[in-house]
Amino acid sequence: MIGVISYVINGLVCFRTVLVFGIPSVISVFLTRKYLLHAIPDHILTIGGFEITKDALLMILLAVLMLAASFSMLKKNTVIKVDRERSNQEYHSFLILQQGILVGSLVGLVGAGGGFLIIPALVILAKLPMKKAIGTSLAIITLNSTVGFLSDFRSHQFDWAFIFKFSAFAVTGIIIGTYLAKHVSSAKLKPAFGWFVLIMGIYIISKELFLQTT
Repeated sequence: MIGVISYVINGLVCFRTVLVFGIPSVISVFLTRKYLLHAIPDHILTIGGFEITKDALLMILLAVLMLAASFSMLKKNTVIKVDRERSNQEYHSFLILQQGILVGSLVGLVGAGGGFLIIPALVILAKLPMKKAIGTSLAIITLNSTVGFLSDFRSHQFDWAFIFKFSAFAVTGIIIGTYLAKHVSSAKLKPAFGWFVLIMGIYIISKELFLQTT
């Protein structure tokens, strides 16, 4: 929330996109967490001595999506320059709405904020500059995460001490990141974000497939 407020103050949140993308994604998160997620069995299958569980499958799905998102951000032909011609480009409202539904469903499944999926969509479809895409993504993630949390509130036990500690570190990171972002151009943020997501995706796949002990 603190990060969102900071981006709003600096004019780096596109409220039109928050509505077009955010509302469908919030509905999708709620429906996915409420119905689809609980329908997936805890044990998927066993191959030899390797067991694929529900949690492992969702983590692999998350990693694959991260790899796809990172490639879209690292492709040179998707680099979008901020200039006067950019403001005249078509705003793909229907595609953004569809992407919101898709991302919301995936966020509901994997339990992640979804920024690695939302930011490429906002850059490519909504034609937002990287910094504005980040701020808008934070606003959408706040909505999605709140809905996901509330939908599980009654059915799960939470480690509140851990949540508060993690949140404190996260808020500190947001403050530092927001300050640093003012001194880094969008052109440099885009590939840096792509490489970070790529590395994390590879790590998650390696951990679930090759480092898992059974």
